[in-house]
Amino acid sequence: MRKSKKIIASIISAVFMATLFVGCSTENKQEQVTINFFNWAENIPDEVISDFEKETGIKVVQDTYANMGEMYAKLSSGAVQYDLAVPSDYKVDQLRKEDRLEKIDYSNIPNFDKIDDSFKGKSIDPKNEYSVPYMSGTIGILYNKDLVKGKIDSWNSLWDPQYKKSVFMLDDMRDALGVSLKRLGYSINSTNPEEINKAKDELIKLDTSGNLLAYGDDDLLDKMVAGEAALCVLWSGEGLNLADEHENLEFVVPKEGADFWVDSLVIPKGAKHKKEAEMFINYLCSKDPALKIAEEIGYTTPQKEAKEAQEDHVKNNPNAYMPKDVVDKCETYEYLGDKLKLYDEAFTKVKNR
Repeated sequence: MRKSKKIIASIISAVFMATLFVGCSTENKQEQVTINFFNWAENIPDEVISDFEKETGIKVVQDTYANMGEMYAKLSSGAVQYDLAVPSDYKVDQLRKEDRLEKIDYSNIPNFDKIDDSFKGKSIDPKNEYSVPYMSGTIGILYNKDLVKGKIDSWNSLWDPQYKKSVFMLDDMRDALGVSLKRLGYSINSTNPEEINKAKDELIKLDTSGNLLAYGDDDLLDKMVAGEAALCVLWSGEGLNLADEHENLEFVVPKEGADFWVDSLVIPKGAKHKKEAEMFINYLCSKDPALKIAEEIGYTTPQKEAKEAQEDHVKNNPNAYMPKDVVDKCETYEYLGDKLKLYDEAFTKVKNR
Protein backbone atom coordinates (compact mmCIF):
# COMPACT_ATOMS: atom_id res chain seq x y z
CA MET A 1 0.00 0.00 0.00
CA ARG A 2 1.31 3.27 -0.92
CA LYS A 3 2.33 5.56 2.04
CA SER A 4 0.05 8.30 3.38
CA LYS A 5 1.53 11.74 2.74
CA LYS A 6 0.94 15.20 4.15
CA ILE A 7 -1.09 17.29 1.75
CA ILE A 8 1.17 19.89 0.24
CA ALA A 9 -0.34 21.88 -2.59
CA SER A 10 2.27 22.08 -5.29
CA ILE A 11 1.76 24.25 -8.32
CA ILE A 12 4.79 24.06 -10.56
CA SER A 13 5.82 27.24 -12.36
CA ALA A 14 6.01 26.92 -16.11
CA VAL A 15 8.92 27.94 -18.26
CA PHE A 16 7.68 29.41 -21.53
CA MET A 17 9.68 28.45 -24.58
CA ALA A 18 9.51 29.50 -28.19
CA THR A 19 8.57 26.05 -29.42
CA LEU A 20 6.25 23.27 -28.22
CA PHE A 21 8.14 20.12 -29.16
CA VAL A 22 11.83 19.36 -29.36
CA GLY A 23 12.98 19.80 -32.93
CA CYS A 24 10.24 22.27 -33.90
CA SER A 25 11.59 25.42 -35.47
CA THR A 26 10.76 28.91 -34.33
CA GLU A 27 8.85 29.30 -37.57
CA ASN A 28 6.32 26.69 -36.44
CA LYS A 29 5.36 28.00 -33.03
CA GLN A 30 2.45 26.22 -31.39
CA GLU A 31 0.24 27.13 -28.50
CA GLN A 32 1.66 25.89 -25.23
CA VAL A 33 0.06 22.70 -23.91
CA THR A 34 -0.59 22.20 -20.20
CA ILE A 35 -0.64 18.75 -18.60
CA ASN A 36 -2.74 18.39 -15.43
CA PHE A 37 -0.79 15.95 -13.24
CA PHE A 38 -2.36 14.25 -10.18
CA ASN A 39 0.28 12.83 -7.87
CA TRP A 40 1.12 11.89 -4.30
CA ALA A 41 2.48 14.86 -2.36
CA GLU A 42 6.28 15.05 -2.24
CA ASN A 43 6.50 12.35 -4.89
CA ILE A 44 8.59 14.05 -7.59
CA PRO A 45 11.44 16.58 -7.43
CA ASP A 46 10.56 20.04 -8.72
CA GLU A 47 13.71 19.89 -10.83
CA VAL A 48 12.42 16.92 -12.84
CA ILE A 49 9.27 18.78 -13.82
CA SER A 50 11.08 22.02 -14.64
CA ASP A 51 13.64 20.16 -16.76
CA PHE A 52 10.85 18.52 -18.75
CA GLU A 53 9.18 21.89 -19.27
CA LYS A 54 12.43 23.42 -20.50
CA GLU A 55 13.10 20.53 -22.84
CA THR A 56 9.65 20.35 -24.40
CA GLY A 57 7.83 23.61 -23.74
CA ILE A 58 4.98 21.60 -22.22
CA LYS A 59 3.71 23.03 -18.95
CA VAL A 60 3.02 20.68 -16.04
CA VAL A 61 0.54 21.72 -13.35
CA GLN A 62 0.58 19.35 -10.41
CA ASP A 63 -2.24 18.67 -7.95
CA THR A 64 -1.56 16.37 -4.99
CA TYR A 65 -3.43 13.94 -2.76
CA ALA A 66 -2.72 12.28 0.58
CA ASN A 67 -4.22 8.82 0.12
CA MET A 68 -5.78 6.50 -2.43
CA GLY A 69 -9.31 7.20 -1.25
CA GLU A 70 -8.90 10.89 -1.95
CA MET A 71 -7.31 10.17 -5.32
CA TYR A 72 -10.07 7.80 -6.40
CA ALA A 73 -12.88 10.09 -5.25
CA LYS A 74 -11.54 13.02 -7.23
CA LEU A 75 -10.77 11.01 -10.37
CA SER A 76 -14.11 9.23 -10.40
CA SER A 77 -16.09 12.42 -9.73
CA GLY A 78 -14.85 14.04 -12.93
CA ALA A 79 -14.64 17.38 -11.14
CA VAL A 80 -11.19 17.91 -12.62
CA GLN A 81 -9.94 16.42 -15.87
CA TYR A 82 -6.42 15.12 -15.31
CA ASP A 83 -4.05 14.08 -18.08
CA LEU A 84 -1.85 11.93 -15.86
CA ALA A 85 -2.18 10.33 -12.42
CA VAL A 86 -0.14 8.10 -10.11
CA PRO A 87 -2.31 5.51 -8.34
CA SER A 88 -0.92 2.57 -6.37
CA ASP A 89 -1.34 -1.14 -7.09
CA TYR A 90 -4.97 -2.12 -6.43
CA LYS A 91 -6.34 1.27 -7.45
CA VAL A 92 -4.82 0.77 -10.91
CA ASP A 93 -6.69 -2.53 -11.00
CA GLN A 94 -9.94 -0.88 -9.93
CA LEU A 95 -9.67 2.05 -12.36
CA ARG A 96 -8.85 -0.33 -15.20
CA LYS A 97 -11.80 -2.61 -14.49
CA GLU A 98 -14.15 0.38 -14.21
CA ASP A 99 -13.02 1.67 -17.62
CA ARG A 100 -11.65 4.89 -16.16
CA LEU A 101 -8.29 4.73 -17.95
CA GLU A 102 -7.06 5.31 -21.48
CA LYS A 103 -5.00 2.65 -23.23
CA ILE A 104 -1.43 3.81 -23.56
CA ASP A 105 0.18 4.27 -26.98
CA TYR A 106 3.62 2.79 -26.42
CA SER A 107 4.90 4.16 -29.71
CA ASN A 108 5.18 7.42 -27.74
CA ILE A 109 7.05 5.69 -24.90
CA PRO A 110 10.18 4.02 -26.32
CA ASN A 111 11.81 4.22 -22.88
CA PHE A 112 9.36 1.59 -21.64
CA ASP A 113 12.03 -0.91 -22.72
CA LYS A 114 14.21 0.47 -19.92
CA ILE A 115 11.72 -0.61 -17.25
CA ASP A 116 12.71 -3.85 -15.54
CA ASP A 117 10.59 -6.76 -16.75
CA SER A 118 9.94 -7.88 -13.18
CA PHE A 119 7.62 -4.86 -12.81
CA LYS A 120 5.60 -5.71 -15.89
CA GLY A 121 2.68 -8.07 -16.38
CA LYS A 122 1.37 -7.72 -12.84
CA SER A 123 -2.18 -8.78 -12.01
CA ILE A 124 -3.26 -5.13 -11.75
CA ASP A 125 -2.54 -4.68 -15.49
CA PRO A 126 -1.52 -8.08 -16.93
CA LYS A 127 -1.05 -6.88 -20.51
CA ASN A 128 0.58 -3.56 -19.61
CA GLU A 129 -2.09 -1.70 -21.54
CA TYR A 130 -2.99 1.00 -19.05
CA SER A 131 -0.06 1.66 -16.72
CA VAL A 132 3.68 2.26 -16.58
CA PRO A 133 5.61 1.57 -13.33
CA TYR A 134 6.87 4.75 -11.67
CA MET A 135 8.42 3.62 -8.39
CA SER A 136 7.98 0.84 -5.89
CA GLY A 137 8.36 -0.06 -2.27
CA THR A 138 7.05 -2.17 0.53
CA ILE A 139 6.35 -1.98 4.23
CA GLY A 140 8.52 -3.42 6.95
CA ILE A 141 9.74 -2.83 10.48
CA LEU A 142 11.81 0.19 11.48
CA TYR A 143 13.44 -0.61 14.81
CA ASN A 144 15.57 1.18 17.37
CA LYS A 145 18.74 -0.84 17.97
CA ASP A 146 19.16 0.79 21.37
CA LEU A 147 15.82 -0.65 22.50
CA VAL A 148 15.86 -4.03 20.77
CA LYS A 149 17.46 -7.25 21.91
CA GLY A 150 18.20 -9.93 19.36
CA LYS A 151 17.45 -10.16 15.66
CA ILE A 152 14.42 -8.51 14.09
CA ASP A 153 13.42 -10.38 10.94
CA SER A 154 9.79 -11.42 11.48
CA TRP A 155 6.38 -9.87 12.00
CA ASN A 156 6.26 -12.01 15.15
CA SER A 157 8.54 -9.45 16.82
CA LEU A 158 5.61 -7.02 17.08
CA TRP A 159 3.80 -9.49 19.33
CA ASP A 160 6.89 -10.38 21.43
CA PRO A 161 6.05 -9.84 25.16
CA GLN A 162 9.35 -8.01 25.73
CA TYR A 163 8.11 -5.08 23.62
CA LYS A 164 5.23 -3.88 25.77
CA LYS A 165 4.27 -0.27 25.01
CA SER A 166 6.92 -0.31 22.30
CA VAL A 167 5.10 -0.90 19.01
CA PHE A 168 3.68 1.53 16.46
CA MET A 169 1.39 0.30 13.66
CA LEU A 170 0.38 2.03 10.44
CA ASP A 171 -3.16 3.37 10.63
CA ASP A 172 -4.25 1.78 7.37
CA MET A 173 -6.80 -0.99 6.98
CA ARG A 174 -4.99 -3.00 4.30
CA ASP A 175 -1.53 -2.52 5.80
CA ALA A 176 -2.45 -3.42 9.38
CA LEU A 177 -4.54 -6.43 8.43
CA GLY A 178 -1.99 -7.33 5.75
CA VAL A 179 0.76 -7.56 8.40
CA SER A 180 -1.44 -9.80 10.52
CA LEU A 181 -2.44 -11.97 7.56
CA LYS A 182 1.17 -12.44 6.45
CA ARG A 183 2.23 -13.34 9.98
CA LEU A 184 -0.42 -16.06 10.00
CA GLY A 185 0.70 -17.41 6.64
CA TYR A 186 -2.28 -16.06 4.66
CA SER A 187 -2.47 -13.92 1.55
CA ILE A 188 -2.78 -10.15 1.95
CA ASN A 189 -5.57 -10.45 -0.63
CA SER A 190 -7.48 -13.12 1.26
CA THR A 191 -11.26 -13.01 0.94
CA ASN A 192 -11.72 -15.89 3.37
CA PRO A 193 -13.82 -14.55 6.28
CA GLU A 194 -12.20 -16.95 8.75
CA GLU A 195 -8.68 -15.83 7.82
CA ILE A 196 -9.60 -12.16 8.00
CA ASN A 197 -11.30 -12.74 11.35
CA LYS A 198 -8.16 -14.42 12.72
CA ALA A 199 -6.03 -11.53 11.47
CA LYS A 200 -8.44 -9.13 13.22
CA ASP A 201 -8.21 -11.08 16.48
CA GLU A 202 -4.40 -10.98 16.38
CA LEU A 203 -4.43 -7.19 15.91
CA ILE A 204 -6.72 -6.91 18.91
CA LYS A 205 -4.29 -9.10 20.89
CA LEU A 206 -1.45 -6.77 19.88
CA ASP A 207 -3.37 -4.03 21.68
CA THR A 208 -4.73 -5.97 24.66
CA SER A 209 -1.30 -7.49 25.35
CA GLY A 210 -0.01 -3.98 25.97
CA ASN A 211 2.50 -4.03 23.10
CA LEU A 212 0.73 -1.51 20.89
CA LEU A 213 1.39 2.13 21.67
CA ALA A 214 -0.61 3.68 18.85
CA TYR A 215 -1.68 3.64 15.22
CA GLY A 216 -0.28 6.43 13.08
CA ASP A 217 1.18 7.52 9.75
CA ASP A 218 3.56 10.45 9.09
CA ASP A 219 3.69 11.27 12.80
CA LEU A 220 5.46 7.97 13.45
CA LEU A 221 8.66 9.19 11.80
CA ASP A 222 9.38 11.85 14.40
CA LYS A 223 8.31 9.53 17.20
CA MET A 224 10.81 6.87 16.15
CA VAL A 225 13.59 9.44 15.88
CA ALA A 226 12.70 10.60 19.39
CA GLY A 227 13.03 7.03 20.69
CA GLU A 228 9.39 6.67 21.74
CA ALA A 229 9.14 3.03 20.61
CA ALA A 230 11.31 0.04 19.77
CA LEU A 231 9.40 -1.16 16.70
CA CYS A 232 7.35 0.58 14.03
CA VAL A 233 5.58 -0.74 10.94
CA LEU A 234 6.56 1.75 8.26
CA TRP A 235 6.91 2.29 4.52
CA SER A 236 10.27 1.29 3.07
CA GLY A 237 11.21 4.68 1.64
CA GLU A 238 10.77 6.49 4.93
CA GLY A 239 12.28 3.59 6.86
CA LEU A 240 15.40 3.40 4.73
CA ASN A 241 15.85 7.17 4.78
CA LEU A 242 15.62 7.28 8.58
CA ALA A 243 18.07 4.38 8.85
CA ASP A 244 20.53 6.32 6.71
CA GLU A 245 20.15 9.42 8.87
CA HIS A 246 20.24 7.79 12.33
CA GLU A 247 22.75 5.14 13.36
CA ASN A 248 20.45 3.66 16.00
CA LEU A 249 17.63 2.96 13.51
CA GLU A 250 17.40 -0.01 11.16
CA PHE A 251 14.78 -1.05 8.59
CA VAL A 252 13.98 -4.63 7.62
CA VAL A 253 11.44 -6.40 5.43
CA PRO A 254 10.25 -9.41 7.48
CA LYS A 255 10.97 -12.88 6.15
CA GLU A 256 7.25 -13.69 5.82
CA GLY A 257 6.95 -11.04 3.09
CA ALA A 258 4.74 -7.99 2.82
CA ASP A 259 2.88 -5.80 0.38
CA PHE A 260 5.18 -4.97 -2.53
CA TRP A 261 3.44 -1.97 -4.05
CA VAL A 262 4.04 -0.30 -7.37
CA ASP A 263 3.01 3.28 -8.06
CA SER A 264 2.11 3.57 -11.73
CA LEU A 265 1.62 6.33 -14.27
CA VAL A 266 -1.85 6.19 -15.84
CA ILE A 267 -3.87 8.38 -18.18
CA PRO A 268 -7.44 9.01 -16.96
CA LYS A 269 -10.29 8.50 -19.39
CA GLY A 270 -11.00 11.56 -21.48
CA ALA A 271 -7.58 13.17 -20.99
CA LYS A 272 -7.32 16.25 -23.20
CA HIS A 273 -3.58 15.93 -23.78
CA LYS A 274 -2.93 12.20 -24.03
CA LYS A 275 0.07 12.42 -26.37
CA GLU A 276 1.78 15.04 -24.22
CA ALA A 277 1.09 12.92 -21.13
CA GLU A 278 2.76 10.00 -22.90
CA MET A 279 5.73 12.23 -23.69
CA PHE A 280 6.02 13.03 -19.99
CA ILE A 281 5.77 9.33 -19.12
CA ASN A 282 8.56 8.61 -21.60
CA TYR A 283 10.68 11.33 -20.01
CA LEU A 284 10.13 9.89 -16.52
CA CYS A 285 11.20 6.48 -17.84
CA SER A 286 14.61 7.81 -18.89
CA LYS A 287 17.69 7.36 -16.73
CA ASP A 288 18.44 10.82 -15.32
CA PRO A 289 14.90 11.78 -14.23
CA ALA A 290 14.31 8.30 -12.76
CA LEU A 291 17.58 8.54 -10.84
CA LYS A 292 16.74 11.99 -9.46
CA ILE A 293 13.33 10.73 -8.36
CA ALA A 294 14.76 7.65 -6.64
CA GLU A 295 17.48 9.63 -4.86
CA GLU A 296 15.18 12.36 -3.57
CA ILE A 297 12.03 10.35 -2.77
CA GLY A 298 13.83 7.32 -1.39
CA TYR A 299 11.87 4.51 -2.99
CA THR A 300 13.13 1.90 -5.43
CA THR A 301 13.09 2.61 -9.14
CA PRO A 302 11.96 0.18 -11.85
CA GLN A 303 14.23 1.98 -14.37
CA LYS A 304 17.16 -0.39 -14.96
CA GLU A 305 19.81 2.22 -15.81
CA ALA A 306 18.83 4.44 -12.88
CA LYS A 307 19.08 1.54 -10.44
CA GLU A 308 22.56 0.65 -11.68
CA ALA A 309 23.64 4.28 -11.28
CA GLN A 310 22.67 4.35 -7.60
CA GLU A 311 25.32 4.07 -4.91
CA ASP A 312 26.30 0.54 -3.92
CA HIS A 313 24.86 0.82 -0.40
CA VAL A 314 21.48 1.59 -1.97
CA LYS A 315 21.27 -0.80 -4.92
CA ASN A 316 22.81 -3.62 -2.87
CA ASN A 317 20.60 -3.08 0.18
CA PRO A 318 18.43 -6.22 0.52
CA ASN A 319 15.74 -4.21 2.30
CA ALA A 320 15.46 -1.84 -0.65
CA TYR A 321 16.00 -4.07 -3.68
CA MET A 322 14.91 -7.28 -2.02
CA PRO A 323 16.42 -10.71 -2.80
CA LYS A 324 14.30 -13.12 -4.80
CA ASP A 325 13.40 -15.32 -1.82
CA VAL A 326 11.81 -12.32 -0.07
CA VAL A 327 10.22 -10.91 -3.23
CA ASP A 328 8.64 -14.31 -3.87
CA LYS A 329 6.89 -14.06 -0.50
CA CYS A 330 5.65 -10.55 -1.16
CA GLU A 331 2.36 -9.75 -2.85
CA THR A 332 0.69 -6.74 -4.40
CA TYR A 333 -2.64 -5.54 -3.07
CA GLU A 334 -5.43 -6.35 -5.50
CA TYR A 335 -8.81 -4.73 -5.92
CA LEU A 336 -11.26 -6.92 -3.98
CA GLY A 337 -14.53 -5.29 -4.99
CA ASP A 338 -17.39 -6.02 -2.61
CA LYS A 339 -15.14 -8.31 -0.57
CA LEU A 340 -13.28 -5.26 0.69
CA LYS A 341 -16.10 -4.75 3.17
CA LEU A 342 -14.72 -7.75 5.09
CA TYR A 343 -11.58 -5.73 5.77
CA ASP A 344 -13.51 -2.59 6.57
CA GLU A 345 -15.68 -4.40 9.11
CA ALA A 346 -12.70 -6.17 10.67
CA PHE A 347 -10.59 -3.03 11.03
CA THR A 348 -13.52 -1.10 12.46
CA LYS A 349 -13.75 -3.74 15.18
CA VAL A 350 -10.01 -3.50 15.82
CA LYS A 351 -10.10 0.27 16.22
CA ASN A 352 -13.41 0.49 18.10
CA ARG A 353 -13.29 -2.57 20.36
